[in-house]
Amino acid sequence: MHNDNISANKGSSATRPVVAALNEKDLPEAERIFRIAFGTFVGAPDPELFWADRDYVYGRQRAPHVATFGATLDGSLVGSNFATKWGSVGFFGPITVRPDLQERGIAHALLANTMEQFDAWGTRHVGLFTFPHSAKHVGLYQRYGFYARFLTAVMSTPVALRQSTAGWSRFSELNVAQQNEALLSCQDTADTLYPGLDLTEEIRATHAQRLGDTVLLDGTIGIAAFAVCHYGPRSEAGADACFIKFGAVRAGASAERDYLRLLDACEALAVAVGMPNLLAGANMARHEAYRHLVARGFRTEIQGVTMHRHNDPGYCRPGAYVIDDWR
Repeated sequence: MHNDNISANKGSSATRPVVAALNEKDLPEAERIFRIAFGTFVGAPDPELFWADRDYVYGRQRAPHVATFGATLDGSLVGSNFATKWGSVGFFGPITVRPDLQERGIAHALLANTMEQFDAWGTRHVGLFTFPHSAKHVGLYQRYGFYARFLTAVMSTPVALRQSTAGWSRFSELNVAQQNEALLSCQDTADTLYPGLDLTEEIRATHAQRLGDTVLLDGTIGIAAFAVCHYGPRSEAGADACFIKFGAVRAGASAERDYLRLLDACEALAVAVGMPNLLAGANMARHEAYRHLVARGFRTEIQGVTMHRHNDPGYCRPGAYVIDDWR
């Protein structure tokens, strides 16, 4: 997810931005810039209060699988970006720049460092979520080898406790040995969808920071499906929502049935933690997963487009029962 003022100019040497890792003291200003940048872009009446009930800065900066980048001009923070590593898969964002500093090369500097990070990690599949109606955004990322592919709908529905919900557990309720076993099983499940896809650190960070919980669905061999969920105002979900940041179903003959069971379990989690709404991202290349959300009453709140480096489809393809949105 990005608001970078579409600036790819390098600027003069006297005013060229300097990029380094964000540290704790940078976070209040990084968060303020995030809100102003996106609030201004979408026309919010008070941009500084935009999405004040959720966090996309503190949680990511404190996660070991996320690399952070802060751009400064004359010693002042003016923009930031976050690169997330899910094993062999990576995505970046939110990338934000102060709205009053267009055409200063800030986005260019942030993106250059971000691409170097993915190369250093050896990330095989890299993508981003951006605005489909902005030709300038799409054009900027094309310069870095990204191609616009399918729309992603960020969808929501009021939750309802379904009587058939059974056969699932919460990561937070397991002991340490059980958690380690579950992490290995989740890694195996993700690997069936894309080689090397690994949500281990995402699950750990969500648990360690108390941003939410991970739903684990029992299968005949280990975990059939899992979903990393955020909820509450300190997370990426918002004050009144349970947000499925990533959900995956083991590839196989039972995938469709297990996907419906996973959605039931996520709704049950939302009810258990007192969240009235459930959010889920659906890339439309995964059309079976998307259609099931529509059939269950999910409606689109935000619509973006994914862009993939080298136009690699990754796990955004028919038959893959995955929930995510790369914001």
